[in-house]
Amino acid sequence: MTKTLFITGASSGIGEATAKAAAKAGWNVGLFARSTEDLEKIAADIGDQAMVLTGDATNLQEQKDALGKLKDKFGSVDAAFANAGRGSAGAGIQEGDPEDWDGMVDLNIKGALYTAHAALPHLKPVKGQFLVTGSMAGRNHLKGSVYGATKWFIHGFAGNLAQEMAEWGGRCMVVSPGMVDTGFFDSPKPDKLKPEDIADAMVFALNADHRANVREIYIAPTN
Repeated sequence: MTKTLFITGASSGIGEATAKAAAKAGWNVGLFARSTEDLEKIAADIGDQAMVLTGDATNLQEQKDALGKLKDKFGSVDAAFANAGRGSAGAGIQEGDPEDWDGMVDLNIKGALYTAHAALPHLKPVKGQFLVTGSMAGRNHLKGSVYGATKWFIHGFAGNLAQEMAEWGGRCMVVSPGMVDTGFFDSPKPDKLKPEDIADAMVFALNADHRANVREIYIAPTN
């Protein structure tokens, strides 16, 4: 039976690349993001293995509804990838924008928590897998980086969740990329990682034999 993956932040970057790579590897994919138009373009490229699920990752009920629709269509949800996230306007603590922090914390932290809370009832019966986007910024201290602090949360959360899921045979993996050439940055980063590099790592973890609990994949750009 073909397995099914739910992806937040699926409309671009790492989420889009992972959806395409997972579909190529034989998975069904649920594409969750706010932009229906962008998701429909990606789904058209993938074909019948893809389902468009428009919603906001900061809304728990919208994530629950999307996961329910995905299960209804494909029969199960075997993995969930909490990938939605963003940076902040302005650098540092003193010069940062507290109102902007609210939106970033809601998405980077609460959005990932909501994905886990909504997905675990689907994952538990199939001993499924939860994946989440961390960052090199969640492994190293960066001067005044509130964004980095949200990723430190993700790394701790992923480790704690892995222990909870292990009680019923589930697996949890955090991917920790360095700089990736995506729309996250204001200018292109052609000499850094590509979204496809991260997608390859996600598919490796997804397709690993169940005896292998891939807990973290840390990818730094060579340059």
